[in-house]
Amino acid sequence: MSVFTDYKKEIMDSVHDEKIRVALLRAIKSYRANINNALKKFPHTIKMAEEVREMKEKAIGDMEKLAQQACEAIEENKGKAYIAKTADDALNIIGELVGSSKLIVKGKSMTGEEIELREYLEALGNEVYETDLGEFIIQKLGSKPMHILAPAVHVPKEDVAQLFSRITGQELPPDIETLVATARKLLREKYFQADIGISGANVVAADTGTLFHIENEGNIRLATSAPPVYIALVGMEKLVQTLGDAYKVAEVTWRYANYTIPSYVSLVSGPSKTGDIEKVITYGAHGPAEFHVIFMDDGRTDLAKHPILRQALYCLRCGGCLYECPVFAVTAGHFGDKYFAGVGAVWAAMITQNREKAASMAFTCLTCGRCKTRCPMKIDVPEMIVELRELMAQGV
Repeated sequence: MSVFTDYKKEIMDSVHDEKIRVALLRAIKSYRANINNALKKFPHTIKMAEEVREMKEKAIGDMEKLAQQACEAIEENKGKAYIAKTADDALNIIGELVGSSKLIVKGKSMTGEEIELREYLEALGNEVYETDLGEFIIQKLGSKPMHILAPAVHVPKEDVAQLFSRITGQELPPDIETLVATARKLLREKYFQADIGISGANVVAADTGTLFHIENEGNIRLATSAPPVYIALVGMEKLVQTLGDAYKVAEVTWRYANYTIPSYVSLVSGPSKTGDIEKVITYGAHGPAEFHVIFMDDGRTDLAKHPILRQALYCLRCGGCLYECPVFAVTAGHFGDKYFAGVGAVWAAMITQNREKAASMAFTCLTCGRCKTRCPMKIDVPEMIVELRELMAQGV
């Protein structure tokens, strides 16, 4: 069968999957209630989002310059920084840093999923644990993520109970508190046994080299601070000019990502250090002694040159658009490649170079604009999809 025929079957099968329907209806209802409450309580976020859009527009045009500036700042902070032109370059850098036979704890990272980082590290002979609860569920199911923030949004609690019962050898009820406690027990010791911690970043300040991590579970904080070595893989589109800019991007991101306020916001600028003995700075205190950051291009600077499609780089990865998308509402991550829905079609075409999948997604999109209405960056997905269809028709 052709890629398009395979995709059509995948979409139709998912439309008739009752489990996906039930799980998504629950998630969509919860998200809409939470986001409406958050914006009502903090109405200034809407105006701040307009400011962040301007920041992103400017930063996207200067990605290479900002990446170099961030590298210099990180090196000044006694970390190590690298610029990877391609996905293979990024994998090779990380592979050389990690080697084989290591225990690795990994925070959720869309950039890591984009280049299949976990699979690459496992192929080198490493043991890798996804520590985000949703990603852990997906990893153990041998499935694929269905949402950029809630990868297991399509998996009902009954299925999670069956999975964890199989892993633990105990009969567990479909009680969410019990299941979360089980995951904590399964993963807790791994953080302190791990040789390496890996994550992405929500936003990076170029002037200080500071990485922002936004989370609720606490797993990223543990994965990036307990092991002796910490590696971050960051897409260049996450860079903004200043630390002040990064704070604003972070607030808009978490507010539209379903949080009134997240449980944790971590800022990391270098390896752990102390000056408590005679004010002599020494590296490798309680946290990692090694701090490595890879800034990956992989087509982003080329995409930034396109007057319409460059909007895909403004995305904050809040995931709000997906809860408004009529197609996603009945298909979940089956309406996607590495990224989902309309923005995902652009990403598949221009970044991961899966042109056939991109075409399938682009011509499935309804161009209804509901995603644009919800998007804090007001990314004009219908405009991008029309442009992408035209480029594909021209064979570009």
